[in-house]
Amino acid sequence: MTLTVASWNVNSVKARLPNVLDWLSEAKPDVACLQEIKTVDEGFPRMEIEDLGYNIETHGQKSYNGVAILSKHPIEELRCGLPGDESDEQARYIEAVIAAEGGPVRVASIYLPNGNPAPGPKYDYKLAWMERLRRHAQNLLTFEEPLILAGDYNCIPRDSDCWDIAEWESDALALPQTRAAFRALKWLGLTEAFEQLDGRGHQYTFYDYQAGRWNKGHGIRIDHLLCSPQAADHLEGIEIHTKTRGKEKASDHIPIVGSFSL
Repeated sequence: MTLTVASWNVNSVKARLPNVLDWLSEAKPDVACLQEIKTVDEGFPRMEIEDLGYNIETHGQKSYNGVAILSKHPIEELRCGLPGDESDEQARYIEAVIAAEGGPVRVASIYLPNGNPAPGPKYDYKLAWMERLRRHAQNLLTFEEPLILAGDYNCIPRDSDCWDIAEWESDALALPQTRAAFRALKWLGLTEAFEQLDGRGHQYTFYDYQAGRWNKGHGIRIDHLLCSPQAADHLEGIEIHTKTRGKEKASDHIPIVGSFSL
C-alpha cells in the first residue's frame, strides 16, 4: 500500500477552514500534520473534518501555535508536547503512531519557533527547542521503525531555498546556528524527503503576505519531512501543492506531501 503523509501550516484552521476542507477532499492525504491551528482543542472544527473520514488528535493553544494530526487510520500512542522542558507551555509538538494497513508509522507534527528577532531571548528559545528536538529524535530512532517528523521547521536549509539570500541572511530562519541545528538533526540518520527525491533550488513552501511576495515568486522553503532510514527506504514521491497559495484567504504556507510504499 501507499501511505501519503502531508505537512501544512494552515495559519488558523478556523480562518482557512474552506481551503483546508477543499484540499483534504482533493488531495486525500492519509495523514495530515497541521501547524498553527491557533485554537484550543475544544475549538477545533472536528465534525467537518471527521466527515471526510479522518481521526483527529490536537494539541491546541488559544490564539497562537497549536498542532494536529489527522489520519484515515487509527491513531495510537499519542504524545502532546516536546520532552525536555516541563515549563514550556507553547503547543508546538504532537506525535503519534499511525496504525496503517502496511504497518505502524510514527509521525509528528512540528511547529518550530520562528526565533526573531535574533539575537535575543526568542532566538535562544528556538535553538534550545531544536536541541530538545534533536535529543528526542535520537531517542525515537532507537525504535528502528518508520518515523516521519513533519512540520514547519522555520529553517531555510540552503541559500537556494529562498528567492534572495541577501534578504534573509540575518534572519533567524537562515542564520548559521539555525542551519547547523537542522543539520545536527539530519546527522542523527534522518533524511530530508524533498532533498532526497527532488533537491532543486527555488521550490518554495512559504510566501509572505506582505509586499506581493506570492505574485512576485518571492518564496522560501521551510516546511520539511524528516524521515528515519526505515521511512526513507520506502519514500516514493514528494510534492509541494503550490496552487493552494493562490486561493482566496490562503495560508501563507503550502502543503508538502510525501508518498511511502509500505
